[in-house]
Amino acid sequence: MDSLKLYNYWRSSASYRVRIALNLKQLRYQYVAVNLLKDEQQSPDYRQRHPQALVPLLVDGSRQIRQSLAIIEYLEECFEARGVHLLPLIPRERQRVRAIALSIAADVAPLQNLRVQRYLETELGASAEQKSAWTRHWISLGMEAVEAQLADNPSTGTYCEGDTPTLADCILIPQVYAAQRFGVELTPYPTIRRIYDAAMATDAFAAARPEVQPDAPPPAG
Repeated sequence: MDSLKLYNYWRSSASYRVRIALNLKQLRYQYVAVNLLKDEQQSPDYRQRHPQALVPLLVDGSRQIRQSLAIIEYLEECFEARGVHLLPLIPRERQRVRAIALSIAADVAPLQNLRVQRYLETELGASAEQKSAWTRHWISLGMEAVEAQLADNPSTGTYCEGDTPTLADCILIPQVYAAQRFGVELTPYPTIRRIYDAAMATDAFAAARPEVQPDAPPPAG
């Protein structure tokens, strides 16, 4: 467990997901900051580790694991007896957790990432206002779909699936943070807001918050 090393960036949603999972699995790890704004992910050393030049990257001894969902599933499989089960044992529940997670990680989150934001500005000439409006549009559509999956579903409990946090919550909570950062109004998503509030009241989720990470900038003022 002491061999775990996480290359990540404080404000990256994908990094945030893995920090939550590590906390829920009660695993210690070394925090290695990769400053995306300074393009440290483009350094030859890092690109050798992660050819996509993305975060996060989990190093476990000699093994290097990329992509946040794959990392979280790796943690669940390798440390099944630690902490909570991030993937339920019942196949139907496990499928629902994966579906919720993928609807965010595959369909929403990539559109808000830094490299996409940069492309909108440098290649398409989008203004800051246009970028924000574009991003809010896609986040809102995604949040609406997730709310529909969660609301009035008998499988939804304190968390996305039952009363124990799972992979789905590891993905949902960072997406709520991103939605807030881009100015998305959360009032239309009461189930998401309820789950978010429940999660953030726990140590595992609170300790993973972007603003408390070692590479986060100090509070203004």
